Amino acid sequence: MTERKRTPVKAYANEAFLNSRDARALRILAEYLEPRSRFERHKVEDTIVFMGSARTLPREQAQAALRKAEREGGNIESARTALEMSVYFEAARELAFRLTKWSKALDPKSRRFVVCTGGGPGIMEAASLGASEARGMNVGLTISLPDEQLDNAYLTRELAVHFHYFFMRKFWFAYLAKAMIVFPGGYGTLDELFELLTLVQTRKMRKPMPIVLFGTEFWERVINFDALVRHGTIDARDVLVTLAGHAVHHFEQMKATV
Repeated sequence: MTERKRTPVKAYANEAFLNSRDARALRILAEYLEPRSRFERHKVEDTIVFMGSARTLPREQAQAALRKAEREGGNIESARTALEMSVYFEAARELAFRLTKWSKALDPKSRRFVVCTGGGPGIMEAASLGASEARGMNVGLTISLPDEQLDNAYLTRELAVHFHYFFMRKFWFAYLAKAMIVFPGGYGTLDELFELLTLVQTRKMRKPMPIVLFGTEFWERVINFDALVRHGTIDARDVLVTLAGHAVHHFEQMKATV
């Protein structure tokens, strides 16, 4: 009988190994090197990061949902809340549009202050939409989840990076960022916000980092920074955030400091 020749498999092409526990360090390194290669190729050096809830609806969609609830006897209170929160979708869209217009006028040879989001729906979609309406590129840093969220339709395809590891995704949020705008959100938004605040507080992040909480009414109810100071768990100088109002024009002051 003729023996069948085995084709040797190089280690870097061995999928069983690459997906194994032993190769975890390589997978982590890949989530650093592959995004870096893309950003260098497309000359993305500075970003403005938009964070916020994936559940926030556009105004028209929220209005339609409320009409349906009223007509069919659905959860009217929930639909009304969604309509109230839709103001943040429209604000994020307009703000991303204005910032992209502004950044494109700075230096045509580089891509400065590119809008960056988590790449999903809600506030992330709103910011991607605004940037695309201004005919600018935008970055989407998506993450694999059990209930998979699709990339929003307005991401720049070449800059849509998909992650497995949350900590590598957070690294790329922080590393290129020159400002953070945090819209109302849930656990994920709060997690990202407090990690950034901790990096600034502990001086692990040495660059100037404006962190803007957009939506005074929401944030004053959700986080009482003054109480943290009063109870001595943080210092007054640790309150490095700016509470922005509902209207987009409140961000004009921050643009001069970026």
